Amino acid sequence: MRINRTNTILYCRNWSDTVAFYQHYFGFTVTYETDWFVEFHLSHDTYLSIANASRATIESVEGQGITLSWQVADVHEAHTQLQQAGLEVSKLQKKWGALLFYLHDPEGHRIELWQPLSA
Repeated sequence: MRINRTNTILYCRNWSDTVAFYQHYFGFTVTYETDWFVEFHLSHDTYLSIANASRATIESVEGQGITLSWQVADVHEAHTQLQQAGLEVSKLQKKWGALLFYLHDPEGHRIELWQPLSA
């Protein structure tokens, strides 16, 4: 089996704040939108959707058990940019052969931004 497209869907109680978070802080491009569902294009064939849990058949898990892990070109730049934007971010740390940090979206989903350590 070959997967041609990946879309992670987050069901959110804080829907409008979560949509605004990804638009404002990450600048993701909207590829599809209704009054309760927004799909963002992240890269290549990778998408992230934010669904309003009050309008969906699946409830919010309020961020429990979810980590969005994204490799970035420059983790130092991403850390500085998000911190200067006023977001609470963890300290940079070495883990799993990478330099990384964490932050959370308004729904409580953990986001891990990382860059491989140099060989």
